[in-house]
Amino acid sequence: MALFRFRLVNSCLRRALYAGSGNSDYLMERLQVCSGEDQVFEVVGKNKAKLNVSHVGCAVGMLWQFQKKKQHMLRTVDCIKNNPEFLTLRVLAENKITLMGDSMLVDMLYNILRLNVDPHDTLVQHLVSEAWLRLDRLPMSSLSKFAVCLHHRYIYHDHLQHSPLMGQITNILDQKLSTIDDARILTTLMVSVSSLVSPRLRDALISKADDLLPPGDPSSASRVVRFLRNIKHSHWPLLMKCNQILVQNVCRLDAENISIILGLYKKLQFDNCCDFKLAAKQRLLELIDSSTDPFTFTKLFVALSPMASPEIRERFENTALLLADEFSAHQALAVVVALEEINCRNLQLISKIASVVQKNLHVYRPKEVTRITQTLYLLHYQNPELFSKLRNSLVNFLQNSVFPYEVTMLTRVLSMLPCPRVDEGVISRVEAVLPQCSLSDLNILAVAIAKWMRNDPSYRHNAPSKYVRLLQTLNHCGQERLQTTDRLDVVLEELKYIKSISGAWFEEFLLEETMVTLQRMMDQMNWSNILDLAAFLTRTNYLCTPLMDRVACVAIKDIDKIHHSATYATLLPFAILNYDPPGTDDLFEVCIQHFTPHISSIDPHLLVLLAYALAMANCFPEKLIREIFNINFLSKLDSQLETLKDAFKMLIRLRLMELNRAVCLECPEFQVPWFHEHYCLQRNGNGFISHVTVQQQNHRMLGEVLGGMNCARVAVLTPYFYTVDFECVLDKNYQPVPYIEPNTLQIISGSGKVQWGSDSLEKNRNELPPGAQRVAVDFLDSKSFCRSSRHMKGQDMMRKRHLEILGYHVVQIPHFEWNSMELSTQDARKEYLKKTIFSDRTDKTRAKQGKGKR
Repeated sequence: MALFRFRLVNSCLRRALYAGSGNSDYLMERLQVCSGEDQVFEVVGKNKAKLNVSHVGCAVGMLWQFQKKKQHMLRTVDCIKNNPEFLTLRVLAENKITLMGDSMLVDMLYNILRLNVDPHDTLVQHLVSEAWLRLDRLPMSSLSKFAVCLHHRYIYHDHLQHSPLMGQITNILDQKLSTIDDARILTTLMVSVSSLVSPRLRDALISKADDLLPPGDPSSASRVVRFLRNIKHSHWPLLMKCNQILVQNVCRLDAENISIILGLYKKLQFDNCCDFKLAAKQRLLELIDSSTDPFTFTKLFVALSPMASPEIRERFENTALLLADEFSAHQALAVVVALEEINCRNLQLISKIASVVQKNLHVYRPKEVTRITQTLYLLHYQNPELFSKLRNSLVNFLQNSVFPYEVTMLTRVLSMLPCPRVDEGVISRVEAVLPQCSLSDLNILAVAIAKWMRNDPSYRHNAPSKYVRLLQTLNHCGQERLQTTDRLDVVLEELKYIKSISGAWFEEFLLEETMVTLQRMMDQMNWSNILDLAAFLTRTNYLCTPLMDRVACVAIKDIDKIHHSATYATLLPFAILNYDPPGTDDLFEVCIQHFTPHISSIDPHLLVLLAYALAMANCFPEKLIREIFNINFLSKLDSQLETLKDAFKMLIRLRLMELNRAVCLECPEFQVPWFHEHYCLQRNGNGFISHVTVQQQNHRMLGEVLGGMNCARVAVLTPYFYTVDFECVLDKNYQPVPYIEPNTLQIISGSGKVQWGSDSLEKNRNELPPGAQRVAVDFLDSKSFCRSSRHMKGQDMMRKRHLEILGYHVVQIPHFEWNSMELSTQDARKEYLKKTIFSDRTDKTRAKQGKGKR
């Protein structure tokens, strides 16, 4: 009997356990076969009391998967958030956090954030706290996903990317880096911890990524590029590898990803991406017909419009006008920024997008408001009401900001807007952050303060004003920052973003101090930072021979460590500043040997710039010249130019013309034809002449010196289209020869344009009398000389060489002599002209004759 009772109880227990297990499996099966959010909520609603932690995790995960599969515009996240059963799932999840496994815990946080639950919600906070407690035991895949959650765009604004928690994740990554064998895990972690990596860990991550990156994974390649952008480190070999992967997989990329990649390349100043741009342009053109909703159209518009033909741009503008009312706040922002990038002049479209921006002004963050203000200002948009609102918003953000970079950004844009008086609160906030500002921030603030001073009517009547005191504090902070710094890389990083040098505060107050600081830290210069130093010297036009010598020494020693595409930046200051340090021939030869085997892998426009820089230095490597001047290369260059901005496109075409001219004049043995005649005629036909009054005064003075106005021609076009300020002819006895017809500057009334005849060159190149020689008289302004000296720059030296090859005796009159106190009278200037035109010519001829006699 006892045995029977035992069997009965045992049977009942098994049935109960089986029933419980069956119900549990049944609920999981019910959830797993759901085909939409409504079915998930139905299962949750009918079984609230039976849901365990696995059911909750499964339900939340399926809700995100359903949303993830939909196009962005078709997602219904808000409907999910407002469903009462979703609140049930959140409450259950929060109550069962301690029961969740490590992977489930991180997955729950990830899915909840993707469903736009507020980061300050207690569920999110508790999930983050619990994951933090388990941090050391999380598998690397979960650690990677957790890092993504912390880098989520909402939590990101709480500055958790610099928190102790992110510091711990960075430390774990450092310790376990050797165990990672998945590129997705590695690259995700790289992006997440990018703001905290040390130089040692940075190099280790780059090396690991180089080993792990698979050729068919564009997502991982894109994340590596983002990592390099975040750490502001242009590692050329890895960038080239990522670019190759992206080119090979461009057909798998959508407009959003292409737009992101192009933006990353731009911020990294990575120009050797011609193949990707061409492939991306073709891919984007294929997506046009399928991009009809606001979300996909916006991404396509941002990515393609800068590279598109006028016809495609017009089509885009028409579509944008039709979709404008449907744009969200951030879509309108993206479109208006793209309109500024393409220099749009469609006032109807600009006004329409601006109205959408104005309606959504309350949702924009400080960086977005500054971008909107700057863009509408540069587009010359006229709407006082909107600009007043933007100004008020900028002022409010600035007065509440505690971050120096943000105060600088807001101040810069505020100074663009006309305002006679600046709020005291703005001045106080700027003054408060000055000691924390970088050199580039200080430069931006100085420019803004200078604008305020010019616009404030009270300034001229109140010399010791608030602006003067602010500038004095700013000067002190800049000098102290330079004098106390002991790390070269920090200084170079800050100098990298000082773009506008000429006439600005930095040039006047800190440039000399900066050169002293850089020389003090010359022992820290190595192959990894001389490119930034070379770029700074090029940008400032400052000839500092100790720094140039150091750059040359390091480049020669470690040329194998410098990427071949970076040899252009290395050589550029030597070519532009016309400087020949000890061993310069070795430098140019070493660099030429370094990049020559890789010529075919360098983008066409970079090769043109490189060859032009070498031409300034009177260096013409035959293999490089023959590579450029062939039909295949020029066709590829034409294709690439279509992907570049108009201003850069014009620069490359100008440099190709100048290179073509230099090769024809200096290397006739290469037999490169001159094919820029039509280009030069068009360009000179639309040329502008500045300082016409000064030109006319100098012409009259030359006429008095030479014996008549008809003895000098103005703005003469030479063969190969150099424009000479003045041309005269001296016979064999060094006497001026009058031209048959006097030449004066022909200015079209009211336009400021020079009128050139189609046969102007032929008329000006009449035969010379026997023994006579043409003399070119050029007045050189400060742009022809290095900033710190009277040393002439490379471009003007090349011009002189070419004019001499064309048969001219070249007289170059520097501004510092012509405008000196010594030549302050008309008689002194006339005497100076006589000496430079006649005496120098006579002395050189006599010297040559003397040599011949000996």
